[in-house]
Amino acid sequence: MKFTEVTYGDVVPVDGYGPGFFRILGEVHTGPMALMPSGVVEWQGFDDLAPLLKAADDLDVLFVGVGAEIAALPAGVRAALEGAGIGVELMATPTACRTYNVLLSEGRRIGLAALPV
Repeated sequence: MKFTEVTYGDVVPVDGYGPGFFRILGEVHTGPMALMPSGVVEWQGFDDLAPLLKAADDLDVLFVGVGAEIAALPAGVRAALEGAGIGVELMATPTACRTYNVLLSEGRRIGLAALPV
């Protein structure tokens, strides 16, 4: 018997994460990763904002996972994202992944950019 069934439609949730990796659609991705409404996009970290800014028209909020512990964003990153009209929510990566999946199941216009734990 199933009590609940989460459906994500055409969007991509985080299946799992661990030291240095994320599991998305059954595949392991090492290093930083970003999930946008269009799916997994290549992202190399905070020096690589182009893939995040490209999705600005499709996002209301971008969850930013900064690793195992919450830490400040590098100077200018928040300003660049917010300047493009993207709301930024900063949190530890485990919390960002869980929050992303919950809001994704609700059909929200969200993205996730996360550094591995």
